[in-house]
Amino acid sequence: MKSRVVYEVLAAAVFIFSCRYALAEPIMIDDFSDNTQSEWVFVSDQVMGGVSTGRISFKVMSGYSYVEMSGQVSTKNNGGFIQFRRKILDFDLQGKTGVVLTVRGNGQRYFIHLRNQWTMLPWQYYQAGFDATESWQEVRLPLTSFKSSSKWLPKALNGKTLSSVGIVAFGRDHTAQIDLKEIGFY
Repeated sequence: MKSRVVYEVLAAAVFIFSCRYALAEPIMIDDFSDNTQSEWVFVSDQVMGGVSTGRISFKVMSGYSYVEMSGQVSTKNNGGFIQFRRKILDFDLQGKTGVVLTVRGNGQRYFIHLRNQWTMLPWQYYQAGFDATESWQEVRLPLTSFKSSSKWLPKALNGKTLSSVGIVAFGRDHTAQIDLKEIGFY
């Protein structure tokens, strides 16, 4: 009887540890090693009359692949952004609590924009910022750090309802140059 109780306690502990580990295991959205270029779309404020310009380029260097976004962000004509984004509906992100990315850049502040079932209008998103240094760095952004662009959106994000992720140069006149090697959720 005593050995059965010990066995059940150990089995429960293993099960709980396995579940926590499975939830903590990151899901890679893209590391650009496969041909995923068509999944990513470049968008600028020109879709709404702005004058910002830019592009994305897929590159390979020293054995690893990455995407580079470069351009000029201008707030003229009520503009002020360039971005590249992809849909993430095919990924099971339930239980994920943050975004993880490997980036480098020109020392400027950039943003991750997340969209979900509630962000129906183009100017609706959840945003969290980070600084892209000249060296590759891993950035972790908890979902709790994302702020909604509208008071009409729910305050809390749920990984299960996410529909797209974007990397954005936003909100001020500046030169944008950011490289993304990996992006996923933890």
